[in-house]
Amino acid sequence: MCRSFSLIALFFLGTLLAGCLHPPGPLTVHGELYGDQTWQGEVLIAGDVTLPAGTTLTILPGTVVRFLPPGDAPANRGDHPYFPGSELNILGTLLAEGKPAAPIVFAAVNEADPPGSWGAVNFAEDSRGVLRYCIFRQADSAIHSRQARVEVSKSLFERNLVGIRFHSSVIRVTDNLLRDNDTGIRFHYGLPTVSSNRFESNRVNLFITAHPYKYLFENNSFGLPREYQVVLGEEVPEDVQLGGNDWEATQADAVIERIFDGHRSPHLGKVTIEPLADIPLETVGPTWIQ
Repeated sequence: MCRSFSLIALFFLGTLLAGCLHPPGPLTVHGELYGDQTWQGEVLIAGDVTLPAGTTLTILPGTVVRFLPPGDAPANRGDHPYFPGSELNILGTLLAEGKPAAPIVFAAVNEADPPGSWGAVNFAEDSRGVLRYCIFRQADSAIHSRQARVEVSKSLFERNLVGIRFHSSVIRVTDNLLRDNDTGIRFHYGLPTVSSNRFESNRVNLFITAHPYKYLFENNSFGLPREYQVVLGEEVPEDVQLGGNDWEATQADAVIERIFDGHRSPHLGKVTIEPLADIPLETVGPTWIQ
């Protein structure tokens, strides 16, 4: 009798604990996080959410992170290096590693909202991030890194104002698909490695704003943009070497027509795209996304 009672008690205790570990409904977060965090299920970001230095946020596969519009969230900063709208500011370490069958999604609450409806996953100085098998939609700058160490791979960036934006960061961008953004990648200064990515139907595939150095762009497939393949900003008097990539054109002259550089404005450097690479489409970008 006592043994039966103990088994029943343990069963109900386990059921109670299971309910505590998996509360119903989405988790809403705002302000500063405290200590290491693990997110799963649906998470709502309200205003500016900050992960302090020395702490780690782990986002589990299949998690959906949605950003509330400014009217539904506490006041947030919109001054540089922040962006209008709710955003996630990383001062510590972010580990967001999904799976092909269970990617991690970062998007606006309303799937019909336009690009720029939320701010960024914003990496501050000396922070760190690993992001794999993620989907980013409707951001101002989906990933923004400044003097951080970030790895972004096998992920999808679509319908953002900027897919990936960074400066002075040790950043590796590999095997991603950037499509239907206003700008695919935007950066200034240096230290990026960008390889085996696929660019499709962006207005501008690559925008370099100032003084690039120690950069490597190779084995990327630059699909036909709506406007420009590459744009050099006013602070790029240096020539830029982008050989070893595929531009969906057999002649360099056809690619140059869609590059804004010293050929159009004499105070800018010039972009070199030769040698052109012939890269099979199936070898670049995330293989889990068609």
